[in-house]
Amino acid sequence: MIKTRFAPSPTGYLHVGSLRTALYSYLFARKNNGKFILRIEDTDQERFVEGAMESLIRILKVMGLEYDEGVIGSRKLEVGSLEFEEKGNYGPYIQSKRSEIYKEYADKLLKSGHAYRCFCSKERLDAMRENQKARKLATMYDQKCAYLSEEEVQKNLDQNLPFVIRLKISHDETIGFEDMIRGKVEFKGYTIDDQVLMKSDGLPTYHLANVVDDHLMEITHVIRGEEWLPSTPKHVALYKAFGWEKPIFAHLPLLLNPDKTKLSKRQGDVAVEDYLKKGYIKEALINFVALLGWNPGTEQEIFSMQELIQAFDFSKVQKAGAVFDHEKLDWMNGKYLREMPFANLAKEIYKVLKEEDWFDLEENDEYFKKVLRLNCERMKKFSEAKDLMKFFFIDKFDYDKNLFLHEKMNVDANMARKTLTVVLKTLENLPDKNFESEEEIKLVLMKVINDLGVKNGQVLWPLRVALTNEKFSPGVFEIIGVIGKERTILRIKNALHKI
Repeated sequence: MIKTRFAPSPTGYLHVGSLRTALYSYLFARKNNGKFILRIEDTDQERFVEGAMESLIRILKVMGLEYDEGVIGSRKLEVGSLEFEEKGNYGPYIQSKRSEIYKEYADKLLKSGHAYRCFCSKERLDAMRENQKARKLATMYDQKCAYLSEEEVQKNLDQNLPFVIRLKISHDETIGFEDMIRGKVEFKGYTIDDQVLMKSDGLPTYHLANVVDDHLMEITHVIRGEEWLPSTPKHVALYKAFGWEKPIFAHLPLLLNPDKTKLSKRQGDVAVEDYLKKGYIKEALINFVALLGWNPGTEQEIFSMQELIQAFDFSKVQKAGAVFDHEKLDWMNGKYLREMPFANLAKEIYKVLKEEDWFDLEENDEYFKKVLRLNCERMKKFSEAKDLMKFFFIDKFDYDKNLFLHEKMNVDANMARKTLTVVLKTLENLPDKNFESEEEIKLVLMKVINDLGVKNGQVLWPLRVALTNEKFSPGVFEIIGVIGKERTILRIKNALHKI
């Protein structure tokens, strides 16, 4: 059975690149009727962030990436103590709970001669690296301890000298493997470092724990970012040392900023949580992330999760880095937003607006729904509702007088005052029922323009500002049709007072 895993470190929020890794692993497993598991790789305790694991579990669930095995949650037993809940027969699924397993397998490597104890001090290692840098050589361990005699090793142990356990790499061999994306990949042995497998504190490094866990948990396909490509020959060497069949690898292309640099926090959001908080729809985010480096080979761009499962194929994943195009994400999110059932959209927008002190309506309020219907075509994400809809719920603006002026349309203060005065009188005399029809409003206002002998903008521009206190908004006729007579008259009077 095909079995994939997502194995994040609990060091913070879930990166969109990690979401893509998890998604591809999930899609591949589901397409092949396999299993997808979650393993937490927390061997680097110095980088551990409290609550990060719980956040990872929550976001995977929110995004619809249900896994068959792994950690499913935690609960507090007492202060500073947690009990973790898991499902599956290959646990524990948290590496910090598997220390004895790694020690057992490190000892096997020592006995078979595929690993050795290294007693070199930090000072010696630092000096060695500085010397290699000065000679413009790759910085890697010089294998000084690889050939210590048994007597020398025992003498050091008797003196309680601290040591790490290193993997012994033969410099004469070539280590190769087949990658589902990159084809055949080979590394010369002399370019591969004798990687530390067990640290001096007895804890494993990523490399040993990763390989042991993938084997014991029967992972058939390892899907991860290309930054792990240089580590893969070390892992292949470990599989060979243990006499285990290695899994099939797939190294995904990097995610890039528009300037082709590696996607990083410095140039914008990188955490999935950030995008959800900004009002992006989870289905749109999944759809967008799936297309970062994968091309279905058709014109189709909008996919449901089930369609992604059916279409996904590693042969169509590119080697080159994939640009994270925020404009494309906004376009896609807007498409999803506009295709949502209106009741669902209203529920999401209400959640956004109810946090604002200027909004105090109920979710089923008809005025709220009218405002939303007018504005939803202009939205690309839920969070934009605050700026797009705010002026519909505030009747007294702190107007900027300069906003009424428009040089190109030949609108100065006198023109604004003149046209608004006429509009006010006209609308005051208009029956309430006429305000329910945009067409009726349009006919009335176009007659005002014609009677005054002015251009459309000389009436509609100052009227737009009076109604919204904004440069950009839906059309004047539409706005009046939504806010009605009372609000319209009040706003024009306030604007005239300000001018």
